Amino acid sequence: MQEKELRLALVCYGGISLAVYMHGITKEVWRLARASRAFHARDASDEGSEAVYRRLLEAIAAEAGTELRVLVDILAGASAGGINAIFLAEAISTGRSLDPLTDLWLTTADVDHLLDPEVSTVSRIAKAAAVPVAWALSARRNSNVEQTVEAAHRDEIRAKLANFVRARWFAPPFGGAGFTGLLLDAFDAMAASPAGPPLLPVYQPLDLFVTVTDFHGYPVRLRLNSPDEVVEQEHRLTLSYSDPGGDDRGLAHAAELTFAARATASFPGAFPPFQVGELDAELARRNRDWPERTAFLARALPRHSAIGDVEAAVLIDGSVLANAPFRPAIRALRNRPARREVDRRFVYIDPKPGVASVRLGGGGESDPPGFFATIFGALSDIPREQPIRDNLEAIEGRSSRIRRLRRIVAAMRPEVEAAIERAFGATLLLLRPTAARLAGWRTKAQNFAAREAGYAYAAYGHLKLSTVAEEIAALLFDQTGGDRGRRERVRQAVWKAIRRRELDAPEAMTASGARPEVILFLRSFDLGFRIRRLRFLARHLGEIAARDEAPREAIEQMREAVYETIGRYTAAADLKGDVLPDAETDAEAAMAALAERMGLKALDDEADARITEVLALFPKPERRSLILTYLGFPFYDIATLPLLQGEGLDEFDPIKVDRISPDDAMAIREGGAAATLKGIQFNSFGAFFSRAYRENDYLWGRLHGADRLIDITVSALPEGSRLPAGKVASLKRDAFRAILEEERSRLTSIDTLFEDLEREIG
Repeated sequence: MQEKELRLALVCYGGISLAVYMHGITKEVWRLARASRAFHARDASDEGSEAVYRRLLEAIAAEAGTELRVLVDILAGASAGGINAIFLAEAISTGRSLDPLTDLWLTTADVDHLLDPEVSTVSRIAKAAAVPVAWALSARRNSNVEQTVEAAHRDEIRAKLANFVRARWFAPPFGGAGFTGLLLDAFDAMAASPAGPPLLPVYQPLDLFVTVTDFHGYPVRLRLNSPDEVVEQEHRLTLSYSDPGGDDRGLAHAAELTFAARATASFPGAFPPFQVGELDAELARRNRDWPERTAFLARALPRHSAIGDVEAAVLIDGSVLANAPFRPAIRALRNRPARREVDRRFVYIDPKPGVASVRLGGGGESDPPGFFATIFGALSDIPREQPIRDNLEAIEGRSSRIRRLRRIVAAMRPEVEAAIERAFGATLLLLRPTAARLAGWRTKAQNFAAREAGYAYAAYGHLKLSTVAEEIAALLFDQTGGDRGRRERVRQAVWKAIRRRELDAPEAMTASGARPEVILFLRSFDLGFRIRRLRFLARHLGEIAARDEAPREAIEQMREAVYETIGRYTAAADLKGDVLPDAETDAEAAMAALAERMGLKALDDEADARITEVLALFPKPERRSLILTYLGFPFYDIATLPLLQGEGLDEFDPIKVDRISPDDAMAIREGGAAATLKGIQFNSFGAFFSRAYRENDYLWGRLHGADRLIDITVSALPEGSRLPAGKVASLKRDAFRAILEEERSRLTSIDTLFEDLEREIG
C-alpha cells in the first residue's frame, strides 16, 4: 500500500475571547492527530470524533490504496491563537490531554476571574456611579444584550457588564498576575494527566513560534551605503521552541511556555503588559524552580540580555505587528525530514474573517471615522487585519521552485545514471559495496561530475563556497553570541581568512574542477552537501517504497540508517558548551578548532560503513538504483543548488494552503461567525462575559474543526481517487453526533443549542 504523510503547519490568529472557539478547533486537530497515530500503530482508537477520523483513514486506505498519516509538526500563533498553539504543541510533544485547557477556557476565562482584584477603594467609589449607566445601556430595548443574548442569560451579562465598568479607570481591567497563575494551573493540570505516546514519530521535529511585541523595542543597526550605518528600533519578537525528536520528546519547561502565552496575549488596554518579574513572583509564590531561566531569557530577549536589562523588557500582544505569523512557520520548512511522499499544508485558523478586531463608532463604512476610531485603527486595528497576500506569495514562490526542481531531477535521471555507468563501467553494480569502495566511488563520482558540468561547475563551486563560509560565520557567532555588529565582524573575519588562502579566486574553481585546497576546505566544513545527499537518497527510498513489490524491511532499515546519520552530522554543528578561539580576533584558529570539533571525515567513514551495511539487504535492482542515486547526487546538486540559492529543500512537494473559519464550515449552518459565535460581541470580548457564550463558541469550534479537517484530509487523496458517494457527508454527520454526545454532560448552559443542532444535523 502506498504511504503518504499529510503534514499540517498550523497558524492561529488572534481573536481575544474567540480563543475559546479556536480551542474547539485545535481540540479536533489534536484528536485527528491521535487517530492517525493509533491507525498507523494499529492501536485501538478512543470513541467520539477520534473514532470517526480513524474510520476516515481506514476508508482512504481501502478505497485509494493509500495509508495516510496526519502529522502536525509546525505551529505558529499570535495573541489568543498563540495560547492555543502553545498548548496544542505541548499535547503533541508529550502525548498528554488537552482537556485541562478546555476547563481553563470554560471555567476561568470569565471577567469575574480575570478582573484585577487590586482595585482601590477610591476607584470603587468613583466608579460606582457608572454602574447604573451600564445597566441602563444593557437594559434598554434593542441593546446589544437584548438583541444577542438569550433571555435566560441576560441578567448574568448585565451583572458582569456592571462589574466590568467598576474596574479601574485608565488601567487595564484584567489582572496580569492572575492570568499568569491560570496558565501555570493549566500546565500543571496537563502534567498531572496520564501521558500517552507522542503524536509525532521519533524522526519528526516539532517547531512552535509565538509572536510578541516589545513595547519599547531595541536598537538594530542597519548597514547603508551612506551613512555606513543607521540605528532603528525593532519591536517584533518571535519566541521559538523546538522538540528535535528522538525518544525523549519535550518542548520546554512550563515556565518558558507560560512566558510566551502570557506575553503574546497581553491585549493592549485589557491586560497589563508582561514583564518577567510577574512570572518570577508567581513561581516564587508556588515555591517552583525555573532551572534554565538565564539561558531561556538570553534566547528569548537577546538584545535585553546583552545589556543586562531583561527584567525591564515590556512585552505586549503579539497580534499588534504580526497577527498572522506565517513567516517563521515558512522558515521552519527548511531541513525537515521526508521519509515518504509528503502533502504539506499550511492551515490557518481565522475565527472572524473580514471582521475587525475592535470597532469604535457605529457609523457605516461610507462614513468617515471619528477621532478615536482613526487613531486606534492606525495604531492597532489596521496592522492586525492586514491580508496574508505576501505570505501566500512566498509559499507559492517556494512551491514553484519545487515544481521546477522535480521536473529537472526527473529529466536528468537517465543521463546521470548513464554518466555514472560510463565513469565506472558495468562491473560497478556487480560488486558488493564496502565502506572503502563507497568512499572511493564517491570521490571519483564528484570529480567526474565536476568535469562533466563544464563551465557550470565554476558558478556552482563559488556558490557552494560562499554558502559554507556564511554557515561557518553563523556557527562561530552563535557559539559566543553578541549584537548585529559583532555578527558582521565575525563574518568579515571569516571571509578575510578565506581570501588569504585565495579559496575564492576565479582560478580556484574552473570548468576543470577545484583546487586541492578548496576540496580540503569543503571536506572539512561542507555539512550541507552531506545532509542534502542523504535526504536525496531518502526521497528516492520513498519512490521505491511506493512500488508494489518493494523490499519493506530493507527500506525501513535504510531509512533508519539515513536519518541516524543525518542526526550525527547535525550534532556535529552543535557547539553548545564548547569553547573555541575568538573568531573576531583570530578567525584562522577558530576555523581550525571548528573543523576539528566537527570531525566530518570520521563521520563520513561512519556513514559509508552504515550505508553499505544496509545496501547488502536490497535485491540487485533496488541496490543498483540506490547506488546510482547516491553516487549521482553531485550531478543533481550542481544543477539544482544555484536555483535554490544555497537552500536545501527536503520536503520535495508543493505547498497548499487551507483555512478554517466559520465562513468555510457550512455543513451544519450557513451565515458564518454572525450566525454561530457569541464571542464576536462586545468587540470580540463577548465570551468573557458568560459561560454560556464560551460553551457556545467551544462547541461550534469543535464542529467547525471536524467539518473542515475531514475536507482537508479527503483532499489529500491521490489524484483520480475519491471516496464513495455520500461517504464524506456520512462521516461528517457521525463526527458531529459524536461531538454532541461527548460534550452534552460538560456543556450544561446551552440546552437550546443542542436541540437546534440535533435538528439541523439530522
